[in-house]
Amino acid sequence: MDQTRIMESFHQGHCLDAYEFFGAHFVYEGCSGVRFTVYAPHARRISVIGSFNNWDENAAVMERTGFNGVWSIFVPGVGEWESYKYRIETRNGQKLDKSDPYAFYSETRPENASKTYNLKDIHWSDGAWMKKRSKNYDRPLNIYEVYAGGWKRNGEYPYTYGMLEKELIPYVSEHGFTHIEMMPLNEYPFDGSWGYQASGYYSVTSRYGNPTEFASFVNAAHKAGIGVIIDMVPVHFVKDAFGLRLFDGEPLYEYQKSYDAESQWGTCNFDLWNEEVRSFLMSAAAFWCDVYHVDGIRIDAVSNLIYWAGNRDRGVNEGSLIFMKRMNYYLSREFPEVMLIAEDSSDYPKVTGSTLDGGLGFDYKWDLGWMNDTLKYYETDPIYRQWDHHKITFSMAYFYSERFIMPLSHDENVHGKHTVIDRMWGDYKQKFAQARNLYAYMYAHPGKKLNFMGNEIATFREFDEAKELDWFLLEYPAHDAFLRYFTDLNKIYKSHKCLSRYDYDNKGFRWIDADNAKQSVFMFYREDEKEYLVCVLNMTPVAYEEFNLGVPAKGSYTEILNSEKDIYDGCNMCNFKPVKAVKNPWPGAAFDYQITIRIAPFAGIWFTCPKKAEKKAD
Repeated sequence: MDQTRIMESFHQGHCLDAYEFFGAHFVYEGCSGVRFTVYAPHARRISVIGSFNNWDENAAVMERTGFNGVWSIFVPGVGEWESYKYRIETRNGQKLDKSDPYAFYSETRPENASKTYNLKDIHWSDGAWMKKRSKNYDRPLNIYEVYAGGWKRNGEYPYTYGMLEKELIPYVSEHGFTHIEMMPLNEYPFDGSWGYQASGYYSVTSRYGNPTEFASFVNAAHKAGIGVIIDMVPVHFVKDAFGLRLFDGEPLYEYQKSYDAESQWGTCNFDLWNEEVRSFLMSAAAFWCDVYHVDGIRIDAVSNLIYWAGNRDRGVNEGSLIFMKRMNYYLSREFPEVMLIAEDSSDYPKVTGSTLDGGLGFDYKWDLGWMNDTLKYYETDPIYRQWDHHKITFSMAYFYSERFIMPLSHDENVHGKHTVIDRMWGDYKQKFAQARNLYAYMYAHPGKKLNFMGNEIATFREFDEAKELDWFLLEYPAHDAFLRYFTDLNKIYKSHKCLSRYDYDNKGFRWIDADNAKQSVFMFYREDEKEYLVCVLNMTPVAYEEFNLGVPAKGSYTEILNSEKDIYDGCNMCNFKPVKAVKNPWPGAAFDYQITIRIAPFAGIWFTCPKKAEKKAD
């Protein structure tokens, strides 16, 4: 380890491996023990107190190093699992007991001391996955978002990483998802924050197990062909006294001015103009990529990084923009296959643009505009949907400005918003029909997919971090059929490359009819070099025995998905035989061929037609 190089880059705000130097590291310096190193430039005195020295502040007094603001000490004989804190004497003589900002493991809440842990004991066998993984621009990306403590529970206790390894990974694989996105697994004190108010940015939460067990979970996911994405929150951190706030008695990680330091969530905003804070957060992101082999990092509340407190009227936070661009540039350089995902509700341009071209450097951005418009449309009485027709068509007017992910996330299943199924208009049966229609639309629309746990079983109860999903719902035919539909949809999506290959190239999508507001029927197709996939969406309870639509080519069109099939608890008004296209110009001469199909009320239908191979010249 080149300490000088790390410290120079740390103070310059360009460090990605600060965790190699800071924190508690098992080393041999004449004997075995742990070297503790911490950054606290305003401190007058620091000692390491812990279970190994009876929390005696005089037993392990740290020394100032030759690096600005850095303190360190080697303590012989310290083993794994020992609890410790830093006792910091401030410039005004106050004594503070602080957890290690770079701790690799921590006590389980409500306790909050850091714990020694040897990460070198972690072993991997996921080499094949690591070689083939990518950012998935032209591949299927179908994300299952999970709150680890609420997917399933073991009585009153949440599942451990080991239990999730045995049950969650096979479940995700069986039902056709490609990736698991874990809501924050960094250490945090308050369950109700779901991890978004963090206290330990390098410490995998001990609620569910230890670092080796989490690494085993990731390793098992990779061996099963499943990627793992984690959430990270570089906007703000908890105010708890043991944490980063006033770490050495003065603002260090937060802004100097309280007006800027106070966040809207009752937490502290990181000072992203501070070079050492930038290095702390960039290294934290790199840590999860390096140590835990994660395949993606989703950054929360990016609009609050772009604008001061997320308020456009306060203007752009230039220091924060520099941080994001720098972090994304370095992460993409060092971990080129790891996806960097922005949860951003703003219309700030080039969020997924290259940092070399003035962009923020993310690989993907959540399309929250699509999410809001779509759910509002499906909440509307079908009688009035003709007046909201644009809510479905508008997304394609801006879609190619960024690389979007289509999210129906935990945010749409909490805080009185109702769950996705419950937001559908109509009675119980109509809600299911329209939810099936919604997902046929979502999966045919360009862009990668994300669904929160429970969407696939059509749960009506909002997310509660203290409870597991309502798995008993699968005892009811409607919910069981919905899961079957969701699974089939996922597998069809993965098996037809035209649904993902050209997500961000406009040659992969075309409207057949975007203007049929009177009937509220939408028609479009996806394509690649091998096939056309036509999607028809009936947004009303009206049925059509003979419905004509233009198609892109001559050929036979086979129905491969119908949301109203009886096995999905639908009315079974389907197109059971392939439909042959006939030469009959579509109005406006956009298409030379038409097909005539049956459309059930609220049906979402997919037809596929193979492209004929071009004859090679002799």
